[in-house]
Amino acid sequence: MNWQSITFDWNQARAFLVTAEEGSLSAAARALRLTQPTLSRQVAALEEALGVTLFERVAKSLVLTDAGIELAEHVRVMGEAASRVSLAASGKAQQVEGLVTISSTDLMAAHILPDILRELRDKAPGIEVKVLCTNSLSDLRRREADIAVRHVAPDHPDLYARKLREAPARIYCARCYLDARGGKLSKADAAGLDFIGYDNNEELVSYLRAFGLDVGEANIRLGSPNGVVAWEFVRRGFGLSIMADEIAARFPEIVPAFEDVEPVTFPIWLVTHRELHTSRRIRTVFDHLAEGLLRVEPGF
Repeated sequence: MNWQSITFDWNQARAFLVTAEEGSLSAAARALRLTQPTLSRQVAALEEALGVTLFERVAKSLVLTDAGIELAEHVRVMGEAASRVSLAASGKAQQVEGLVTISSTDLMAAHILPDILRELRDKAPGIEVKVLCTNSLSDLRRREADIAVRHVAPDHPDLYARKLREAPARIYCARCYLDARGGKLSKADAAGLDFIGYDNNEELVSYLRAFGLDVGEANIRLGSPNGVVAWEFVRRGFGLSIMADEIAARFPEIVPAFEDVEPVTFPIWLVTHRELHTSRRIRTVFDHLAEGLLRVEPGF
C-alpha cells in the first residue's frame, strides 16, 4: 500500500458522498448534523485536493459530473467499509439495516409490492424501504434508486440484472362497459371503442395495434400519466386499457375485453448496480423481491 498516494481527508469524502446521496447540500448537512457552509467547504476542499469538479449546479439542484459519478462509486465502497467497521465494533455486524430505495411503476407499487414488502418487514425489520414510483427508467448509476423493477433489459455494463419471468397482459375493461355493448367485443369493434391513455398516446396506439386492433389516437379521449389514476378510469367504465393479468385479476369488476384477442407477454427484470449488489442490505432486498415477484400468480 502506497500510503503517500492518499492525499484527501475522509471527512471530505464523506461530505461528498452524503451530498451525492441526498441530492443537495442542505439535505446532506441535516443528515450529518453540520452547517451547510461547513459541508460546502469540505466538498470544495475535496475537489481542490483531487483536482476535479464533482458537481454541476442545474437550476436549484446539484448533479454529479462524470468524474463525480466515478468517484462516488469508489467512495461508496469506502462508506460501506466504514459502516462495517462501526458495526463490528458495536457487535452488530450480522444485522441487516439501512435504507433501500426501490423504483417501480406506480401500478406495481400499489398492487404487487405491498404483499412482498410485508414479508420483508418480518424477515429484515432493520431495513427501511422507500418506493420510488415512476413509469420512466430510473438511473441507477446516479443512485436515483438502489434496485429497479423494469420491463426492459438494462444496457449498461455497470448494472447487474436478473430476468425473472415473462408476464402476460391483455386488454381489459369494466364489466359494465362490456355489458353496455352487448356483453362481448371483437377486433372488428375496436375502431368505435374508447381507450384510456397513460403517458404517451402514440406509444399506446402502437401497442394496441400489435394486438391487431385498428385504432388511432382519436380513440384515446381520457388518460393520465399516473397509472393508478388511469386504471381507476378503466374500473369506472370510461374505456379499455392494456394491463398485466396479475394486476387485473385483483379486480372482480374487470374482465378481458375481447373474445378474439390473444394475450401478449412482457419481461420483468430486477436491476441493481454491480457494486451495490455486494451490499448485504441491497442483496437481502434484491433476493427477497426476486423471490416474491416469481411467486406472483398471473390470475387469468
